[in-house]
Amino acid sequence: MSRVFGTMAALSGFNLRIQPGELLALLGPSGCGKTTALRLLAGFDQPTSGAVLIDHADVSRVPANKRDMGMVFQSYSLFPTMSAQDNVAFGLRLRGRSGPQRRTRAAELLDLVGLGEHVKKYPHQLSGGQQQRVALARALAIEPRVLLLDEPLSALDAKVREQLRDEIRRIQLELGVTTVFVTHDQEEALSMADRVGVMRAGQLEQCDAPAVLYDRPATPFVAEFVGAMNRLVATTEAGGNVRIGKQLLPADGELVADGREVTVLVRPEALVVTPDEGGDTVVVVATFRGASIRLRLLRSDGVEMLADVASHRVADLSPGRRVSVELLNRPVLLASAS
Repeated sequence: MSRVFGTMAALSGFNLRIQPGELLALLGPSGCGKTTALRLLAGFDQPTSGAVLIDHADVSRVPANKRDMGMVFQSYSLFPTMSAQDNVAFGLRLRGRSGPQRRTRAAELLDLVGLGEHVKKYPHQLSGGQQQRVALARALAIEPRVLLLDEPLSALDAKVREQLRDEIRRIQLELGVTTVFVTHDQEEALSMADRVGVMRAGQLEQCDAPAVLYDRPATPFVAEFVGAMNRLVATTEAGGNVRIGKQLLPADGELVADGREVTVLVRPEALVVTPDEGGDTVVVVATFRGASIRLRLLRSDGVEMLADVASHRVADLSPGRRVSVELLNRPVLLASAS
């Protein structure tokens, strides 16, 4: 599927199959095409080529209000003059449900999202997180075949965002509704989704389970977008290995064993950091992250590295401390030739 605006291709060769009942996240930087893809799914736009299929039926030219989809926007989009109950019941009213049916269903959904005591409140009487819960309940009230979430948590503060993230996942699993979640936040995508599709420049780079994306990224872009990465210079050797300093490590990818220099990608947790007064590396910054510390290291040759170590080692690895660094014996991803 493609979507072209003038001379700009917002989507190109986009092909994605979503399984019934799964939560799939589309992840990528601003302008990568993820919101365009969601708008095509929702029916707010039409593809330049290709088709949108639901249960094998082409709905590419079906209006948004006929697609049986629920959508939650970043900006809540609640009706300010309606109570929480009436906001949730709005879609049911358009579908001709009776007053008692609408009220019963709205009460059930508000209870499901934890707002059973706020049915009579208006949007201005609710917090941002509560308003987004109402928006979620409204989208679910019509029992959609597909639930679409367009960065619904980005306007909330960190603690509320984390709580609502868990609630959305709980509700999605409880109802079994097929869900597509658009976000630029990798933590949201990895923590919520069954699969994550990483997008770049209108194309899908990789779509896999979160653990697969993190441990076996298909491209350097995916590797560096999903989690932090160190770029280190290595030399190719026989047997599909590369040499980094004194260490010989397997390479994840084909290479020519001719002693050429290549750039490899290494996760921060793959660095083993040991206090060493004779070491050639210095701790520049140590950032406390709860269970771990993120170290910013500077090697004597000017190369900067990131390392994640257990937080109980903070006293041993304070800024200014000299250390030695080794890599865990695991495959490294080739980024490019130098």
